[in-house]
Amino acid sequence: MRIGVIGTGRIGTIHANTLSRHREVGSLILTDADPARAQELALRLGETAAPGVDEIFKWGVDAVVITTATSAHAELIGRAARSGLPVFCEKPIALDLPGTLQAISEVETAGTILQMGFQRRFDAGYAGAREALRSGRLGRLHTVRALTSDQAPPPAAYLPQSGGLYRDTLIHDFDVLRWVTGREVVDVYAAGSDAGPAMFREAGDVDTAAALLTLDDGTLATATATRLNGAGYDVRMELAGERDTIVVGLDDRTPVTSTEPTGPPAADKPWPGFLERFGPAYEAELVAFVDVVRGERANPCDGREALQALRVAEACEVSRREHRPVRLAELPGGPVSTAA
Repeated sequence: MRIGVIGTGRIGTIHANTLSRHREVGSLILTDADPARAQELALRLGETAAPGVDEIFKWGVDAVVITTATSAHAELIGRAARSGLPVFCEKPIALDLPGTLQAISEVETAGTILQMGFQRRFDAGYAGAREALRSGRLGRLHTVRALTSDQAPPPAAYLPQSGGLYRDTLIHDFDVLRWVTGREVVDVYAAGSDAGPAMFREAGDVDTAAALLTLDDGTLATATATRLNGAGYDVRMELAGERDTIVVGLDDRTPVTSTEPTGPPAADKPWPGFLERFGPAYEAELVAFVDVVRGERANPCDGREALQALRVAEACEVSRREHRPVRLAELPGGPVSTAA
């Protein structure tokens, strides 16, 4: 199997490393907006660098992995679909619903594969929570608490193209909330704060956000995020039911300190970022993609799944901006059925 990797930044490098070691992948063609960066990675892996995206399609590949800037995702997905190629794409498809729906339409019209990169679906902790909930161990689920806290903010230049904290960061919490619970979000109420560094205000973004979500079975969920968590990278999810409560992301590297006299000690090596925290999950999702392309498993996260997470993020942004509850039914592209 020959796979084209478009984008060789941090995530692209990780995915290229995973694919280059896969026994079913014979070779890679790598390209990037910075040709020197693609060439350097290709030399390191013993693969081929292409001068541009056109060559990925002209030279012939069996599948495409897209890890470019978000602004290029939708166009590249459409191009791959028109070429009859399976695609793995990092989230999101696009930063707006019309662009997302258009790209999904192209994939569905072509009858090709689009797997989206929501790596938390491949994390052992979230998978364990999903299994525990479905086994009945928790009884009726009544409350979910999710959080994502970055240790340090991204560069100021990144913020205007990020889509904002809900679409860039909390979208992962929204996706895995649907995946773990198997329920849909029906309404949201969201707020955000830009009281931190001025670059967030200048970009029209917030550095800290919170949302109250109501699921279609009445379960309440909260999701919070911040770019300014100096203690370390902190990603957790608590699920509370009538019989038991469980938590994802609580281990000896979780950057929290107890004030209780008998509480656990502070982490010696707190997680510094998402690449370290979710390293095994990033690898697992690319292994799954190869299996999907080979017809050995069903697509674990298609474009319609990604669309639903974006709809929740979009509803939160509207709620924050307009200071009101927002029903998901107000937005186009609603789900046909409950999340799998």
